[in-house]
Amino acid sequence: MDWWPLRSAILTNMAARAVWASTGSRSISLVDSRRHISAVQMLARNFAEGHVVPAHCHPDGQFVHAVSGVMEIRADHKLWVVPPQRAVWIPPGTMHEFRARTPVLLRTLYIASDHVPPRFGEKAGGFIVTALVRELILRATDQSASSWSPARTLRLHALLLDELGDLPSDAVMLTMPSDSRLIRACEQILDSPSGADIEVLARSSGASVRTLSRLARDELGCPLSVWRQQARIVAAVPKLIAGESVLSTALSLGYETPSAFTAMFKRLIGATPTAFVTERSGYAARPGR
Repeated sequence: MDWWPLRSAILTNMAARAVWASTGSRSISLVDSRRHISAVQMLARNFAEGHVVPAHCHPDGQFVHAVSGVMEIRADHKLWVVPPQRAVWIPPGTMHEFRARTPVLLRTLYIASDHVPPRFGEKAGGFIVTALVRELILRATDQSASSWSPARTLRLHALLLDELGDLPSDAVMLTMPSDSRLIRACEQILDSPSGADIEVLARSSGASVRTLSRLARDELGCPLSVWRQQARIVAAVPKLIAGESVLSTALSLGYETPSAFTAMFKRLIGATPTAFVTERSGYAARPGR
């Protein structure tokens, strides 16, 4: 049995689905709230650190959100590192992969294709989850929701869809390659953003430095050294949002000083780490001492 339920079209007269559980991968499905006709289906599930879900797709759109933990989502040749204040939209039929970088409490929404908020679009994309949307998702996936009347559930789902349509977008992501040699080099960078130089990456990927550089320009749109800097900044975001200091984050990603990290962060993101976290999470990263 596939752990991730593949559903037929949501807007049909289907019988209620029972709450189900699967412990094969140390993950538990807590509640499947659709017990009525609705454009939205909610799913709550917990994942152990390191759990991987290989490439798959769904007939409906998916709003992937975790109330706790950090996820890695890949879709449309892009990669997102997703902390609790973020989410990723996966359009209907789009292949995507999931990895739990830490223990993850997933609270995800499946949205019927004819009820997708217009601004979500036909490509996967990142969004900032507001406090209201977070609370609506938590309420809709609570165990008590299974006893609600259809009318009450539909009202909450309608409000949730309205609020999803106003979420700010979040462009912090990485472009991912398709060439196998460049994939190997990029995966090595993701595993250790402050690690090997391009000569070492070229040897381990089975390509010359010249070939690897050409592939990076063609597929990533920038030199591999710039992509490495982007990978460092993408890795920094969940650390900062989790409350790590700028100093600790900078040192963990291989920067010699917090000022060097701050300068690169501002160059790529357009704001300092502290300003970025303040604006998007409602609280500031603690400055290093």
